[in-house]
Amino acid sequence: MSIMVPSTTPALITPGRQALDSALHQLDRAAAHLGLDDGLRTMLATPRRSLTVSVPVRREDGSLDVVQGFRVQHNISRGPAKGGIRFHPATDIHEVTALAMWMTWKCALVGIPYGGAKGGVAVDPSQFTTRELERLTRRYVNEILPLIGPEKDIPAPDVGTDEQTMAWIMDTYSVNAGYSVPGVVTGKPMTLGGSLGRGGATSRGVQIATLAALGRSPEGVTVAVQGFGKVGALAAQYLSDAGCKVVAVSDITGAVHDARGLDIAALRAHAAESGGVHGFAQADAMAHEDLFELDVDVLVPAALEGVITEANAPRIRARLIVEGANGPTTPEADEILAANGTTVVPDILANAGGVIVSYLEWVQNLQACSWSSGDIELKLRELMLSAFDEVKALAAARGLTLRQAAHVIGVGRVAEAHRMRGLYP
Repeated sequence: MSIMVPSTTPALITPGRQALDSALHQLDRAAAHLGLDDGLRTMLATPRRSLTVSVPVRREDGSLDVVQGFRVQHNISRGPAKGGIRFHPATDIHEVTALAMWMTWKCALVGIPYGGAKGGVAVDPSQFTTRELERLTRRYVNEILPLIGPEKDIPAPDVGTDEQTMAWIMDTYSVNAGYSVPGVVTGKPMTLGGSLGRGGATSRGVQIATLAALGRSPEGVTVAVQGFGKVGALAAQYLSDAGCKVVAVSDITGAVHDARGLDIAALRAHAAESGGVHGFAQADAMAHEDLFELDVDVLVPAALEGVITEANAPRIRARLIVEGANGPTTPEADEILAANGTTVVPDILANAGGVIVSYLEWVQNLQACSWSSGDIELKLRELMLSAFDEVKALAAARGLTLRQAAHVIGVGRVAEAHRMRGLYP
């Protein structure tokens, strides 16, 4: 059975629709491997709750904009919903649904008691002042308020949002509750109950997954990173610190390359000052698309979904791809990469570091305690390596790719939770 979700705009294939098609394709493959019946497959493909809201925003000049916001809770069979909130102009209900679904499998794969959720607002945050972003965030939270809470749905930062956004969300929720509720979000500032290690957790997880997949010394291993942002910049730094040679990176402003290895610390400082990697004097400029075709050992896509397609996959020469972003590889590209012998560490494993440390932050909030950075690092590494070893073992035993094995494990655990809980009424 092929799982299909009707589109309200069948003639328009948006990036969000493509992401949802990819997520449904991956679920369909895992469900077939697990032998799930049609009813259970459909239940796993269907979000538990989907909310679309209108968000009015008063601009500094007194004018009024109305933008769309979304929150999707895909599945809550294994625990409260968990997932980031992104501010991006291309965000739509299809993209948010796909991201929520991937979060469900991710949480199950790494063994933390969450279901998957995601939220977003269709805006370009660079076009808003800080005061406008605060008003936008608070109004959006007010609209989704019935869905969120420390025991129901716990948002976190994502593309276009940060710890300041989470602080506004926490405050808005707390004002409505009448008391401080730090556990309603993760990725908060430390002064509001944030956790040590949360800021770079996704990037640290990418590093852990990369080194585990290499299976050899990282010294001299060449790396290209697509997306030198919140995840990619720190992932490049951590891989460089481990001994890898990061030779190329890109972001929305451009791409830079140095075969001798980039000075990542200097590049991060340049990007922070100038707004991107473009114009970095210590490296050569290159075209965005050329980064994917470099002769490197490791390629880390760490931006948005759908960047590795059937068009560029045949020209990728990296033997290892580690997905720092969600859904960067289309199903068609996956088949090409597998046929070419390229190993892909899938997103639901490679970038799970963020949700792992978010879970640890949430536990600290609920228990009113705090752990050291060493404790956080140890717990993160243990959960990442345990999940990686399990995925690798299943892939070898059943002749699956790492992505297929990861989804079989994640989907299987959620399906088992459904069976054990039963259907009410």
